[in-house]
Amino acid sequence: MESVEQQVRQWVERIVIGLNLCPFAATPYKNGQVRITISEAATGETLLDDLRRELQLLKDSPVETLETTMIVVTRMLAEFDDYNQFLEDADILLQDEDWAVDYQIASFHPHYMFGGTRANDPGNLTNRSPWPILHILREASIDQALEEYPDPDSIPRRNVRLMKSLSRQERRAHFPWLE
Repeated sequence: MESVEQQVRQWVERIVIGLNLCPFAATPYKNGQVRITISEAATGETLLDDLRRELQLLKDSPVETLETTMIVVTRMLAEFDDYNQFLEDADILLQDEDWAVDYQIASFHPHYMFGGTRANDPGNLTNRSPWPILHILREASIDQALEEYPDPDSIPRRNVRLMKSLSRQERRAHFPWLE
């Protein structure tokens, strides 16, 4: 059986980069600037501590060596509603520690569901991952990437169209953990 980190790396390589869902992911990933860490936290408080440590590590690390961190949550937040609730706590942490100006959290979950969609809507696949993931992004890196990308607002729409264009068989091949 693959390790949790191997599963996440395969998802990043095959889905995020392979399908070009994030046109900004390939370079830092290939340059080894993406940290994937596994959290075995069993409580919200412990997970917030893990998040705090990773934010501090990003703050203390030059972007040339560490661009972003993905915290993979293995022992809690299996339900999407619980995950969403935790994201509110994570945002409060960012505000309380004055990190909200410098960092944001992108959310990925095996049962991700955009508001106003049904659970089986293929568009939800754009944010579905093999595990609940808190992806910490540097705001400065996002700003720079968006300045250099023509029409960044088109990325989510393009990604949803791509997911909807995949056949059922292609979806199963790309997202085997959803079966």
